[in-house]
Amino acid sequence: MNETPAVAPVPAAQLARRADLSAIAFETTADLAPIGLPVGQERALDAVRFGARIEHPGFNLFVIGSPGSDMDRTVKAMLEAKARDEPVPPDWVYVHNFAAPQKPRAMRLPPGRGPQFRDAIRDLIKDLEVALPAAFESQDYQARRGAIDEAFRRKQEEAFGALTREAAERSVAVVRTPFGFGIAPLKDGEVLKPELFNALPEEERARVQATLQEFEKRLEEILNMIPRWDKQRRDEIRELNRDTARFAVGHSIDETKTRFTDLPQVLEHLDAMRADLLDNVGAFIAPQQPAEGEGEEEWATTGPLDRYEVNVLVTHPADSPGAPVVEELHPTLGNLVGRIEHEWHRGVMVTSFRRLKAGALHQANGGYLLLDVRSVLIEPFSWLALKRALRSQQIKIERIDDLLGLTTTVSLEPDPIPLDIKVVLYGERLLYYLLAEYDPELAEHFKVLADFEDSFDRGPANEAAYARLIASIAQQGKLRPFDRAAVERVIERASRLAEDAAKLSLRVDPLRDLLAESDYWAGEAGRAVVGAADVERAIAEQIRRASRLRERMLESTLREIALIDTSGRRTGQLNGLSVIELGGYAFGRPSRISARVRPGAGKVVDIEREVALGGPIHAKGVLILAGFLGGRYALDVPLSLHASLVFEQSYSGVEGDSASTAELCALLSALAELPLRQDLALTGSVNQAGEVQAIGGVNEKIEGFFDLCAARGLTGTQGVLIPASNVQHLMLRADVIEACAAGRFAVWPVRTVDEAITLLTGVAAGERGPDGAFAPGSVNARVEARLREFARVRPLPRSDDAVS
Repeated sequence: MNETPAVAPVPAAQLARRADLSAIAFETTADLAPIGLPVGQERALDAVRFGARIEHPGFNLFVIGSPGSDMDRTVKAMLEAKARDEPVPPDWVYVHNFAAPQKPRAMRLPPGRGPQFRDAIRDLIKDLEVALPAAFESQDYQARRGAIDEAFRRKQEEAFGALTREAAERSVAVVRTPFGFGIAPLKDGEVLKPELFNALPEEERARVQATLQEFEKRLEEILNMIPRWDKQRRDEIRELNRDTARFAVGHSIDETKTRFTDLPQVLEHLDAMRADLLDNVGAFIAPQQPAEGEGEEEWATTGPLDRYEVNVLVTHPADSPGAPVVEELHPTLGNLVGRIEHEWHRGVMVTSFRRLKAGALHQANGGYLLLDVRSVLIEPFSWLALKRALRSQQIKIERIDDLLGLTTTVSLEPDPIPLDIKVVLYGERLLYYLLAEYDPELAEHFKVLADFEDSFDRGPANEAAYARLIASIAQQGKLRPFDRAAVERVIERASRLAEDAAKLSLRVDPLRDLLAESDYWAGEAGRAVVGAADVERAIAEQIRRASRLRERMLESTLREIALIDTSGRRTGQLNGLSVIELGGYAFGRPSRISARVRPGAGKVVDIEREVALGGPIHAKGVLILAGFLGGRYALDVPLSLHASLVFEQSYSGVEGDSASTAELCALLSALAELPLRQDLALTGSVNQAGEVQAIGGVNEKIEGFFDLCAARGLTGTQGVLIPASNVQHLMLRADVIEACAAGRFAVWPVRTVDEAITLLTGVAAGERGPDGAFAPGSVNARVEARLREFARVRPLPRSDDAVS
C-alpha cells in the first residue's frame, strides 16, 4: 500500500536564520559604542553584585559557567570597579619575637607604613653597625676595660706574690706546671728532688710534709678565688658594655621612635629591641659563629643585627586605588597561605622570620581573591587550607610537609593574621555540583551562586547588543573594524555555536578567537575593514585545522572500508547519525544500524550493552523500544519476540538515545519485512508512545550525512529525517542550504515514528480502525501480524533470550 508522505521538507529559508542589522545605523564597528558589561547575564551579574556587597560571614561567591564564558574577566572587572571605592587595607609585617624566637610576631600597620618601618629599622641598623663598634673601640672604653682587666691581674699577682714570698721564707716553692700550680720543698734555693726528699730523716720529712700541706691549702684557697674574681671582672665588663651600648644605641633608637609616635606597637618593639641589644651586646664586640648545635634560637645565618630587620609581608601604599583584587592562577598551598623558605646551613635546613613569604590570602586580605576552583582542587591541601582559613578567619602559614607529618626539623610558628576577605571561586558547573554533593562545608563558606548563561534570546534588540559586544572586543583587541555584513556573519556563527537559531552564544572566548582570526585574514588580503568573506575564511580555516579525523572517517566510508549505503533499500537496516566531539571540534558521522528478529520471550537485546560498549542512556533507549512494541502490538497476545540491535562497525563506546528512533524503524522494518530507503538518514529519540523527541548536535548530524552524499554525488532523493522540535535549532552551512533550495537534498521534520517509517518505506504506517485493526497492508498491520505469528510458533525459552 503506497501513499505519498504527508511530511514536507523544511523550507530552505528555515534551515538557518539570517541576521539582519539594517535597522542599526552603522557602516563598521568603529561607529558603534562599546558595551560595558556582558550581554544576557543580568541574573549572574546581580548575584555577583549581591555577593560582593553583603558583609556577613560565609557569603563568598561561587561563579559557574561554561568554559569560554569569560566569567573570570567579567567578575574581576566588576570587583575592581567596586574595590576602588573601598578603604585601603593595612600593611602586615613580621618581626623577631625576642621572647620566643620560634614564633615571629605579626604587626598590623596603617597602609604604606610597613616599608617606612622597615626602612627606619634598616637606617637604625646601619647607624648601629657604625656606632657600636666605634663605642667599643673608643679610648674611654678601652681605658675602662683595661682598668678592669688590670685590677683582676693585680689581684692575682698580689695573692700569688704574698704566698710565694712567705713560702720561700719557710723553704717552700710555688711552682707552675703544664697542669697548673703546685707546692714543692726547697733546699739551698733549689726544689728538692723526690729521691732526696725520701732520704731525709723521718722526723724532718713529717715536718716538711706538714708545711707543704699548709701551703697547698692556702694555694687552693687562692685558686678557688680566681674564678670569683674573674666572674667579678666579667660582670664589671658586662655592665661596662651595657653602659657603653646604652649610650651608643639610645640616641639612635630614640630618634627612630619619634617617627612612629602614633604606633604604640612599634614603640613597644623598639623598646624590646633596645633591651635585646643590651642583653646581647657581646656579639657586637667580637661576633663569632656559634658552635655546632648552639645559637639555633637566632634563626639566622648572617650578622648579629639581622634579627632586628623588619619583614614586610604585604603592603598597600596609602594612595592605592582602594581594596586589592587578586587573582591567583597557581594556588599551591604556599601560594595561597604563604610559605616559609629555608636554606642549607652547616648541613641542616634553617630559616628565620625574614624568610616568611606572603600568599594570595595575604595579598588580597581586606579585598577580593579570585581562584579557579579546578586549580585549587588539584593542588594538595589547597582546598582544605582555604576552608580552614575561612572558618577560622585567620591566615596561618603552613608547610605541606608539616601537614603530612614529615617534618623532623625545628621550624617557625609565625603568628596567624586575621582574615577579612571575599573569596570568589569560578569554574565549571559540574565541579560546583560535585562539591555541593560531597563537601557539606561548601554551603557554609560559599553561600552565593552566580550562574553565567551559555546563550540568550536572539532578537533585534539583542542582536544590536551583540553587535556592540563585537565592537567592544574589536576595539579592546585593536582589531580592524568589521563591516555590517561581517558582523551579521559573526552573529549567525554565534547562533550555530549556541546550537539554536533562536539563541546567541555567550561564550566570549570562541567569539574573541573568531574576531582575531577574521582580522588576520583581512590583513592577509590587504583590507582595512574586515568583511563577511574574512569571517567566512576564518570559520573555514578553524574547521580545516581540526578536521583531519573527520576527513579520514569520510575517506574510509568512500573507500567502503566503513559500510554505509546512500542509495537503494535494505530490510532491517538504516543510517543512524552520531556526533563525535574531540578537542572542541564536533562533526557528524553516519552509522549503519541493523536489526534482526525471531520468535522469543519478548526481549530486545542491545548488542552494544552486551559487550559493554553501550552506556546507560543508550540502554534506556533500547528498553523503551520494547515498551513501545508491547504497548502497540501485544495488547492481547504475549510479545513473543527476540530482537537484536547493533551499530555496525562500532568499536568504541555508544552513548545517548538519539538513535532510538532509527533503531525502532530498523526493528519495524525487520518485523514488517519492508525495506528502508538507504538514501535517507534518521536521528531522534523516541518515547514509549512513539513520539520523536529532540536531540543535540542536529546541525553536525545533517552536515555529516550531506558530506557523504555530496562526495558520492547528490541524487535529489537524499536527505535526513530529524525531530520536528529540532527545526528551531537549524543553523546549517551555506552549501547544505543551497543544495536543499535546489532540490538536491532535503531535511524532513518528523513528529512520530509513524511519520518516519512512512517516509523510509513509502508505505503508510496505518492507524487502528473502529474494529481495532490496523489498515490492511500498512506497516503497523504487517508488524502486528508478524508478532502474532511469533506468538503462535513461540519456542521454549532459550538462554540467549535474556535482555540487557
